[in-house]
Amino acid sequence: MTLFRGNVLDTPTSPFTGGSLRSQDDCGLLVRSGVIAARGPFDVLRAEHADEPVLDLREGLLLPGMVDTHVHFPQVRVIGGLGLPLLDWLDRCALPEEMRLAEADYARSVARDFVAGLVDAGTTTALVFGAHYASAVDSMFEAADQWGLRVTTGLVTSDRLLPEPLLTTAERAYSESLDLATRWHGKGRLRYAVTPRFSLSASEAVLEACAAVLSEVPGSWFTSHVNENLHEIREVAALFDGAAYVDTYDRFGLVTPRSVLAHDVHPTDAELATLAERGAAVAHCPTSNAALGSGLFPLRRHVEAGVRVALGSDVGAGTGFSLFKEGLQAYFVQQLLGPAGMPLTSAHLLWLCTGAGADALGLAQDVGDLSVGKQFDAIWLLPEPGDPLAVGLANASSPDDALSKIFALGTSSDVGGVWVGGDQIASGRWRLPLHP
Repeated sequence: MTLFRGNVLDTPTSPFTGGSLRSQDDCGLLVRSGVIAARGPFDVLRAEHADEPVLDLREGLLLPGMVDTHVHFPQVRVIGGLGLPLLDWLDRCALPEEMRLAEADYARSVARDFVAGLVDAGTTTALVFGAHYASAVDSMFEAADQWGLRVTTGLVTSDRLLPEPLLTTAERAYSESLDLATRWHGKGRLRYAVTPRFSLSASEAVLEACAAVLSEVPGSWFTSHVNENLHEIREVAALFDGAAYVDTYDRFGLVTPRSVLAHDVHPTDAELATLAERGAAVAHCPTSNAALGSGLFPLRRHVEAGVRVALGSDVGAGTGFSLFKEGLQAYFVQQLLGPAGMPLTSAHLLWLCTGAGADALGLAQDVGDLSVGKQFDAIWLLPEPGDPLAVGLANASSPDDALSKIFALGTSSDVGGVWVGGDQIASGRWRLPLHP
């Protein structure tokens, strides 16, 4: 066992339903076999567990690990392709890079870069949009397993409108997906995600194959894109006899509580009702939506319709791995929407980055906050002395103010330590004072 000592911020219940920020200075967290066995004032826990080693993290702040609900592993090297709308960006930036992952060594190096990006940003759990090549998806699973991250990912499937090297058939999509799930689903902290790229590039036959895999792999997840760009929406409707975008998935039984659909910037009220009725979640990707000019996310409409929402970085259309940046951009978007927007506090932003993502991925019993019974998935924020975040935190007037400064000023360089299931993910720059 290890007794962690620190200043803890988390959101055990949703601020959208009356929850608030929980702040505890000099908090003790007793971790046994990766699980938080006790929580309370440090001096009380220390008296009860006098022989346990102590990890003193009071120099910084301890938060739950970040949960990214939409991020593309093959696109880590094309971050920053600005100035293009969605479909043009795909043609010029993303798809040429994704074709390079057919080469196994290249795919392995991309997977290493990608996982390092997640860890540096303090992301401990992610729903990862995989690759069009089964061998590259193997590389993604291998890298995530080596680092011990909680990753749900799978083979991306398409059979039309993309460059030929990225296309498959329904039969091959089914067989390769099942093979990957057999190898990786349930291994360590890994799960399989059925992943058609979007219904624009996935015919009815591929979507039927996706439905078959989802039903045959217990506990597997479903993810894709929806309602991201107005031109894309029109093209999808033309391919599916005028159907609404959500309905192109729903007609195949793909919209369920185990579904996370990315973006949903331009939903109809009927689509929101379908998502709510099915219990599906939406991954809001604010920096990507801004960079591609896709639009301003209607968070209020989602919340009032009863649709669950979490955050995704959407690397590489998104501008980086940090969910602090995504939270800040989410705040900006709602401010820009005026009366149609939903005012967000720092507690809302932390929830969207942690508990909301855990809930969307069916992991709320395990991760998302630092309560007793949860896995110890945590990040230690430790800005360098004199940097803007350190100055801000030193002058914060309250825990809420400190958290606001974290979202306004925090970057990946401020992450001083990461744990997943109690396992420390090490890096030479992290200073971890462990005392017997």
